[in-house]
Amino acid sequence: MPRLLLATTNRGKVEELKDLLWGCGWDLVSLQDIRVLEDIVVEEGDDYRQNAILKAKVAALATGLVALGEDSGLEVEALGGAPGPTSARFLGAQATYEERFTYILGQLQGLPTPKRAALFRCVMALVDPVSGRQWVVEDTCPGYIAFSPRGEGGFGYDPIFYIPTRTATMAQLPPQEKNRISHRAKAAWRLRQVLKELRYELENR
Repeated sequence: MPRLLLATTNRGKVEELKDLLWGCGWDLVSLQDIRVLEDIVVEEGDDYRQNAILKAKVAALATGLVALGEDSGLEVEALGGAPGPTSARFLGAQATYEERFTYILGQLQGLPTPKRAALFRCVMALVDPVSGRQWVVEDTCPGYIAFSPRGEGGFGYDPIFYIPTRTATMAQLPPQEKNRISHRAKAAWRLRQVLKELRYELENR
């Protein structure tokens, strides 16, 4: 079974990706699993696609493994799409998510739900170090910014991302439910077909 390196140091993302890609015919390993220095994965761009490809490419070339880079973010309509690709560094790399919640909720104070529209966006990039080929998939999950953080599950901005069809924030959903409707789940579904085709190629290379 070929190995697929998950090029992220975010443990929450690693666990989600392993759940979402389970049974895809690949042995899923993280940077921690193979003891690769975590600083080989960098995030410098202001574009999801650029960041995802960069993560995958650096990890693939450093290890010789097919690598999956992922970049995702929260886009708030009332904030002009911010924080967007800089979501993980919003208000500075040292800022806590609680501080980010406080800032975003403060900016939206007084706005009714229809004016609190937001979405989560996920871009996944796959890089084969042997052929140099790249594949990119993308998807989104629409919702609204809640009036206050709710829920203990998930990670990142999940506690303030409200999904009206579930009458709950992303952080209030059971993992199995989140992994059916999230932006990352949708992108992973698209990636499965790519992985299936690439696995066939590798087995016949």
